[in-house]
Amino acid sequence: MKHMMKTLTVVAVMLLAGLSAHAQTKADDILGTWWNAEKTSKIEVYKNGDKYFGKIIHLESPNDEQGKPRVDKDNPDTKLRNRPLMGLVILKGLEYDGDGEYEDGEIYDPKSGKTYSANAELVNRNKLDLRGYVGISLIGRTSSWTRAQ
Repeated sequence: MKHMMKTLTVVAVMLLAGLSAHAQTKADDILGTWWNAEKTSKIEVYKNGDKYFGKIIHLESPNDEQGKPRVDKDNPDTKLRNRPLMGLVILKGLEYDGDGEYEDGEIYDPKSGKTYSANAELVNRNKLDLRGYVGISLIGRTSSWTRAQ
């Protein structure tokens, strides 16, 4: 009886470890490089701790009319208006909920200078739907990103 309980305990631990590893793999499916909806920039989604972030790594037009690197000119904080868009972290703090969705993040729109609460759903391996909203997610806008090849 003691041997059977020990064996069952080992099997249970292995099953739980396998499920945990599977959930982690699913959560990390968001990692990689994504085109924004307009295909004007690429965003690299990366992980820091248990949260997911995204930074701009490519711009269709990296320079302004004067040939200088584009900056965050529409930021409401005047001290941040000279920071370069290249390398700017625009997606912050998404947490995987275990059901193929990510929540409790923020997304910054450099075109408007506004920051929104954000949720995301990995629709399939190559499509990520991001929802930016103020207050509740019903009042917001969804943008579809596609995986860059």
